[in-house]
Amino acid sequence: MHVIGVPKTIDNDLSGTDYTFGFDTAVTIATEAIDRLHTTAESHHRILICEVMGRHAGWIALHAGMAGGANGILIPEVPFDLDEVVGWVESRFKASYAPIICVSEGALPVGGNLVTKDQTLDSFGHVKLSGIGEWLATEIEARTGHEARTTVLGHVQRGGSPTPFDRVLATRFGLNAIEAVKDGDWGKMVALQGTDIVRIPLEAATGVLKTVPLERYIEASAFFG
Repeated sequence: MHVIGVPKTIDNDLSGTDYTFGFDTAVTIATEAIDRLHTTAESHHRILICEVMGRHAGWIALHAGMAGGANGILIPEVPFDLDEVVGWVESRFKASYAPIICVSEGALPVGGNLVTKDQTLDSFGHVKLSGIGEWLATEIEARTGHEARTTVLGHVQRGGSPTPFDRVLATRFGLNAIEAVKDGDWGKMVALQGTDIVRIPLEAATGVLKTVPLERYIEASAFFG
C-alpha cells in the first residue's frame, strides 16, 4: 500500500515534527478556559482544577498552563507529589489569590496508578481516561479545607475553528504531501522542522512517542505555587 503521512493530532506527540496541526488550536482553547477560570476562582476564592487531554504526553497542559498562568501543571511524564501540589495551593491562598491547577488526563501521583471513572474502552481499546481532576479536587479540598472544583475540557479541545497557525500549517503540510505523492516518495510523513516542511520516514514519526522533556517541565515549574 502506498502511504504518505500527515501529522494531525492535538497531542503533539509525533516524533520528527516540531508541531502537529490541531495542537495550537487545542492549546488556544485550553488557555482561554484557564483565563476564564482565573476570574471565577477569584470571585469565589476557590481552587479550580482544569483537566485537559494528554494520555501519555503533557504538551497541551504544559503550553496552556504556562500561557494561562496556572499555579501548577501536572503531566504524565513527571509523577506528582500530592503534598507538593497542596503546598502550591496553600502558598497562593497566603498571597490572597485563588489557585488554578492544569492537569493532563494521564497524570498520576508518585507510586500511583492512572485515575479513571470506570473501565470502559475507547475505539482503540484504551481505557477511557477522565477522573484525575475530580480525584485531585477531592484530595486537595480534604487537605486544605478550601472548596475545590474541576473543569474537564474533554472534546471541546478538538472542536471549533482552527487557529491561523494551524490553518497555515495544515495547508503547508497538504501542499507538500501532494508533492510527495507526485514524486512517488512513499512511506514518508511530511513534518515541520524549524520553519521548513521536510519528509521523514513513517517509522521515524511513529517509532517513539514524543513526550515532554524533563528540562521543559523544570522550566515551567519556576511559576508553580
